[in-house]
Formats: sequence, C-alpha cells, structure tokens
Amino acid sequence: MARDRRSPASGDSRREALRRRELRLKEQARQAKRIRPLVTPEGAALNLKIATASERAGAFLLDFAILLITMLACLFTVSSMFSSMGYQGWQMAVSISTVLIFLLRNFYFVAFEIGRKAATPGKRALGLRVAARNGGRLTANAVLARNFMRELEVFLPLSLLFMTAEDEVSAWIRILALLWSAVFVLFPLFNRDKLRVGDLIAGTIVIHAPRTRLKQDITSAAPLPSANGYAFTEAELDTYGIHELHVLEDVLRQSTAEIKTRVAERIREKIGREKGTDESDLAFLEAYYAALRARLEQRMLFGERKTDKFDTGGKG
Repeated sequence: MARDRRSPASGDSRREALRRRELRLKEQARQAKRIRPLVTPEGAALNLKIATASERAGAFLLDFAILLITMLACLFTVSSMFSSMGYQGWQMAVSISTVLIFLLRNFYFVAFEIGRKAATPGKRALGLRVAARNGGRLTANAVLARNFMRELEVFLPLSLLFMTAEDEVSAWIRILALLWSAVFVLFPLFNRDKLRVGDLIAGTIVIHAPRTRLKQDITSAAPLPSANGYAFTEAELDTYGIHELHVLEDVLRQSTAEIKTRVAERIREKIGREKGTDESDLAFLEAYYAALRARLEQRMLFGERKTDKFDTGGKG
C-alpha cells in the first residue's frame, strides 16, 4: 500500500487556506448586498454602496459629541461675557444661550449636509455622505426635511425623558417618550437600505463614499509641451486600471529611456494604436498617464473602481 507522505502541517495549511477563502467569499457576498444600482435622470449608471446601521450610528455619535462640546463652549463664553452684570446679566446670558443652542441643534446637520460634500464631520470621518435616492441632485428641501424630522425622532423624546417633574403623568410621558425613541432609533435595522424615517420622507439615502486618491499627478508639475496634442478614446483608457496606472507612474519616474520605449510599444499594441511620425515615446506615456488618471477618477465618481486590467466588474 502506498504511504501518504503528506505531513500534518501541509494538511493544516490547506484547511487554513480554505477557511480564509470561505471567509473572504462571505465578506465579498456581504459587501455585494450593500450595492444598489441606480440610474440618474441623465442616464448615468451608478453603483451606490449604502452605509450600515453601525456606521450611521457611529457618525451620529461623533456629530452629537461635537455638537455637545460646541454647546458647552457657547454656554461658557456667554456666561463669561455677562457674569459681571449681576442678575440682569444672567438673564441675558440665559436668553442668548437658549437661542444659540436652538440654532446649533437645528442647523448643525443642515449647514454641513447642504454643502458640496453633503456630509457632517461625523459622516466624513467614517466616509459617508447623503445622496438623493433617485440619483438626482441633493436639494435643500430634502436636507431640511430629513434633518427637521430628527427633532421628532431624537431631540423631542430626549427632552421629555430628562424633564425633572416626578408626578405620575410625567412618568407615563417618559415611558411613551422612551418607546417613541426606540421605534425611530431602531427603524434603520428593519429596512434593507438602512433608512431613517427622515430619509423616507426626504427621499434621501446615506451612502459609503470614502475619499479615494490616486498617486499625485506627476504630469502636473512639468508636463511636456507635446503631450497636449494626444486624444484617447474611452475604450483605449478602459484597457488599464489603477494598478497599471501606478506601474506607469514608476516607469515615468525611475526607468531608463529604453524601458520607456518598450512600455510605450506595449501600450500601443494593447490599445491598438499606431505610433505617429516623429512621436516621442516619453510624450506619449505622459499623455496616456494623464488621460488614464482622469478617466479612473471620473469612474470613481460614479462608484466604479477598476483595480487592474483584469477587472471587468467596475464596482467599488
């Protein structure tokens, strides 16, 4: 009988590799469930990755902490300004502080989300932003609607919970406020897009959109004059991905003229382009690098990430 020469260590390594592969496939399947295909009114196809409930909760807690610190700083500043005026000064300080807290509580989220980035500091820290569910432009009305609903969802019930009255009616009001808060706070857990009630009313969605940066554009420092005369089609640029872009950058930065010539020939052959008369290989590579970088960044704006030339999915 033939003796099995495989060692126990090799069997353990194989099982570990299979386990890691299974975990990786499960993670890929879980991430794929977060992708929502969307077609904008202009006809552009977007692949949006929705934020998870934990990401949204983390972003809100960060924003709430920032909001609370800002409120405390305002209270301290106003109190310091009017403390020397006696009782009348304290009355003015209370009135001004009440107005400032009201404005901060109601317009902190609106002020950030109505801007170009459509995200509060907490959302930006976790790579989130607000978007319109129909793929169109996020309007001011939608931002106002989703954030004013937060007053009913969170801040009003919290105000009732922290009331100081101790009678029986107040106890029932506190219980109802607690139930009210629980329903709205847990609402994102019971719908597949993790939407708040404010999102349903405003037609918005919170998506995961981390800032992805390619390496610094080396052609922006001192571009060759002859590099401006090239024009590439989308098909020619979609041949390669981010990996090849970084390789090409290394070639332009560090390689010899002979290597640059060979790389230029390979790229022309791959994209089906003939070398022009008196065409400089270095100028061609500079121009192709700049065009490829712009094309990849454009695709990233629409949720498409082409990792390398073998990547045909395009989903981030």
